[in-house]
Amino acid sequence: MAKILIVDDETKIARFLQLELQHEGYEVETAFDGRIGLEKGLQKDIDLIVLDIMLPGLSGIEVCRRIRAEGRPVPIIMLTAKDDVTDKVAGLDMGADDYMTKPFAIEELLARIRVALNRKLHKQEKKVEVLQVGQLRLNVTSHSAYYGEEELSFTKKEYELLEYLMAHKNMAITRDELLNKVWDYEYLGDTNVVDVYIRYLRHKIDDRFSVRIISTVRGVGYIIKDE
Repeated sequence: MAKILIVDDETKIARFLQLELQHEGYEVETAFDGRIGLEKGLQKDIDLIVLDIMLPGLSGIEVCRRIRAEGRPVPIIMLTAKDDVTDKVAGLDMGADDYMTKPFAIEELLARIRVALNRKLHKQEKKVEVLQVGQLRLNVTSHSAYYGEEELSFTKKEYELLEYLMAHKNMAITRDELLNKVWDYEYLGDTNVVDVYIRYLRHKIDDRFSVRIISTVRGVGYIIKDE
């Protein structure tokens, strides 16, 4: 069974989550500050991290950033008491896989944990190594991106969003589908995170190179056309 790390300085919440997860059959580790959470999160036997944003020592955002900087692909679900898109985007930018706002139903957290673990365990190797539209190309094996000969820099979620759109070029993709496929969970329209990330991509590609790679399909979502 998977081993889950809970990092939360609210000891009552951490203990409650620990008991619930153990009841579901998971092995559980806990940490109550950011520095210990980082130390435990870098251990290779941790299969998933439930990480609070507001922590003493190091913030959850910084813990997440450092774990990703070490190349650890462990799924991270971030928790916060703030219902703020800015916090949500910051966490996802640092490489978090999902996000929940306190208070939440334990059943919802358990569902998201199952989704994240299932993706980790059953993620198939990508058959296509290079995706290309015009001068824009992605090497999905090395997670690198280029426009012409110029290398581009994207955050984890920016890259995954662009990769999904390019893998489904010439198809209009709805916001709901992007939320499900890129963020692994349906947010039921309660966030504009897709639109925020589309703006980021347009700034880094369309605006920078004076092209129009990503088009809006009114009333549907977004499309990348290979013309």
